[in-house]
Amino acid sequence: MTPPDEPLPVEEPSVLPWVLPWRWAVPLVSVALLLGPLGWFWLSSLTPESYSIMDMGRPDVGGGPGAAHPGHDAAGAGGTSVATLAADPHRRPDVLVTLTARAERFTLGSGRQVDGFTLNGTSPGPTIRARLGQLVEVRLVNASVPEGVTLHWHGVDVPNAADGVAGVTQDAVAVGGSFTYRFVVRQTGTYWYHSHQVSHEQVRGGLLGALLLRPPQAPGGAGTGSPEDVDVVALAHLYGGVRTTNGIEGDVHAAAMPGATARVRVINTDNGPMSVWVGGASFRVVAVDGRDVHGPTPVHDTSVLVTAGGRVDLELTMPGIGTPVRVHLGGPTGLVLGTGTPAAVTQPRPQLDLLSYGTPAPLGFDPTAATRRFEYSIGRRPGFVNGRPGVFWTVNGNLFPDVAMFVVAQGDVVRMRIENHSGEVHPMHLHGHHAVVLSRDGVAASGSPWWVDSLNVENGHSYEIAFVADNPGIWMDHCHNLKHAAEGLVAHLAYQGVTSPFLVGGSAHNAPE
Repeated sequence: MTPPDEPLPVEEPSVLPWVLPWRWAVPLVSVALLLGPLGWFWLSSLTPESYSIMDMGRPDVGGGPGAAHPGHDAAGAGGTSVATLAADPHRRPDVLVTLTARAERFTLGSGRQVDGFTLNGTSPGPTIRARLGQLVEVRLVNASVPEGVTLHWHGVDVPNAADGVAGVTQDAVAVGGSFTYRFVVRQTGTYWYHSHQVSHEQVRGGLLGALLLRPPQAPGGAGTGSPEDVDVVALAHLYGGVRTTNGIEGDVHAAAMPGATARVRVINTDNGPMSVWVGGASFRVVAVDGRDVHGPTPVHDTSVLVTAGGRVDLELTMPGIGTPVRVHLGGPTGLVLGTGTPAAVTQPRPQLDLLSYGTPAPLGFDPTAATRRFEYSIGRRPGFVNGRPGVFWTVNGNLFPDVAMFVVAQGDVVRMRIENHSGEVHPMHLHGHHAVVLSRDGVAASGSPWWVDSLNVENGHSYEIAFVADNPGIWMDHCHNLKHAAEGLVAHLAYQGVTSPFLVGGSAHNAPE
């Protein structure tokens, strides 16, 4: 018997390869709507391999006159290169120093070995000393730092060509190369120097040193003060988490006779604020960030906050024989003055408020006559920085490189309000200028003029500062927790008519943070 014929298979209608079934359309459109903006944010965050600092950010003229583009003068014409803003090239130097930078393993005073960087074979590097009116010339030689190196004169209002910021005021010095810095000493006080190339790594690794600028020498070559008086540096730095003073673990000892006046120049070279207090004597804060305090009064059982990059000069009178004094630098150790080893003193609970310390004095300008007013609001939000996703710092709500470029003209009186709602403390450092603190959280300053180049701005607080734009150039204004700066917490102060020929990145691999 013949089996019945099997039904022929029915062919499915063909679907063109570019036509999707409707059941896939809605989720794919949803994914596109989600990834599209993310892709745009990712793409817009990318920075080119090399770029001019003149092209980044959002120019802000602060309500003042002139061109919005910082490299243009008021008529819109191009201007002066930062490389020409230098000391007299024909003047002979009064202080001549050569510093040779190396990447190497070195030994701290305690014998502990550290992999990092040295200047002339040591870290910290040599202390440089000069007097008011002298011309300082420092030749930096890079023997073996592979990423390149620069030197920035922290807190010193040098000519812009000597500021030492890779990609802004110079190219990083490659291995085998050199660069010469020249500036006339126009201010006295306690300062320091450090690399501003890959600075969040090189400063931590030891490319730094102290810089002391003193008044002119007295007639006949005599110094100032009594021969018994003591003037000593206490430079604090963490090497791999190990606390040191002048590169030494534990206490550092300095001779001081009973009745002598001791000046202790505290320098905080780390990324966070440090509390300083004195055991065994009362003291006065006689200078902050290199500027004298007017009418300082004695304090005791009180600590002083020194922000990252900041300095304070303490003055005290040595007690009687057998009574040493310890200046505590953030912990149980620090600088011991006199003979013997004093007992450690726990940190006092009260903290000196520099907003009301000392007595008022003229500022030399009128902040109420400001010609520029700026906002520097520090926050934090998710996003992309150079293609990397994360939670990053913001300046006025924007992520790097879309950050503020504060544009000024020479002679402007500038007021700036700095507020921090980011969740962390930020030590803000303005290059090339000192600013006076007018208020904190709306409370007006009532003591000595509080001049700063490094200001501790804690979360939830705001400060209003003022300064005169009297040093033409392009200047960084950034957080001196250098890891934060590397993550985008940086802005610039740019003078109209000033341009930079240097590139971030480029053949010199300039990386200012």
